[in-house]
Amino acid sequence: MVRRVQRLNPSAKQGQDQLFALWRHHGFVTNSTLSAVEADEVHRDHAIIEQVIAELKDGPLAHVPSGKFTANAAWLALATLAFNLLRAAGAAASVRHAKARWATLRTHLITIPARIASSARRLVLHLPTDWPWQTAWQDLWSTATT
Repeated sequence: MVRRVQRLNPSAKQGQDQLFALWRHHGFVTNSTLSAVEADEVHRDHAIIEQVIAELKDGPLAHVPSGKFTANAAWLALATLAFNLLRAAGAAASVRHAKARWATLRTHLITIPARIASSARRLVLHLPTDWPWQTAWQDLWSTATT
């Protein structure tokens, strides 16, 4: 089965021209008795699950297996909690961050290039002036505090 998907960013590939530059083709082989539409849905769901597993392996699950079952269970529980919380934060921050990968969410929303100042016994967070993700971070902060 081959699925044809329109390219979202046709200018992303510079260099050698392609024959069908406006479309991407994804092929998969199956021996199930599902219809073409149902098989495509199952394939897409499986691809989403594989992407989540790959992101977790690149992050906190790189430390597993440790040789201790309880340590592995703790890493898995904390990794899934952090993953789900960061996904929810990305959805609350902006439309772009709702579909971003986990590493992008960490660099855009968690690793903030700010400095903390203290004034009159209050902590003040000073964000950079031309920081590109300032509005998304402020939207996330205003959503979290209300």
